[in-house]
Amino acid sequence: MGKSNFERMLQLADEVFASRSDPNQLDINEQVLEHLRIIHPATVSAQDDGNGPVAWLLVIPTTFELMNLFLKGDITERELYEKTPLNTTYDALYLCSAMVLEEYRRKGIMKNLALNAAEAIRRDHPIKALFVWTFSEEGKIGAEELSRRLRLPLYLRTSPPSLSYGMQAGPTP
Repeated sequence: MGKSNFERMLQLADEVFASRSDPNQLDINEQVLEHLRIIHPATVSAQDDGNGPVAWLLVIPTTFELMNLFLKGDITERELYEKTPLNTTYDALYLCSAMVLEEYRRKGIMKNLALNAAEAIRRDHPIKALFVWTFSEEGKIGAEELSRRLRLPLYLRTSPPSLSYGMQAGPTP
């Protein structure tokens, strides 16, 4: 018997992000997921085909100031998450993690999850920018499409996860 969708999603996450072996990345666990839901209920999204998740999306609303620190490499992804305050107004949205099982790709699932999450957060917060640290060309293309659809500027952190920080400056407020 093959692996469950959930097991396959965990394996995909480890293959793409290798977050467990990179202390600078956010290692997702139940405690992190619960904290994200406190930040905003739309931070965690999934699509289930009845046999478990086939797509998973994490976004983190945060402040423009923290976005700039992250884009410049002054803080890590983990620090971005840890420093994002609760019960405040957020004006930037970090596209943290998007994964789709291979046989479900190119069906618009992630586009719909991302649009729904961003629009839900925008109902509660004046989001003025999107930002992302892409690990694949597909991720970059998806972020650019979301930026166009939401009519929000997109800022990219370009340093690969294995390189040192401080590679690119972010936008100024």
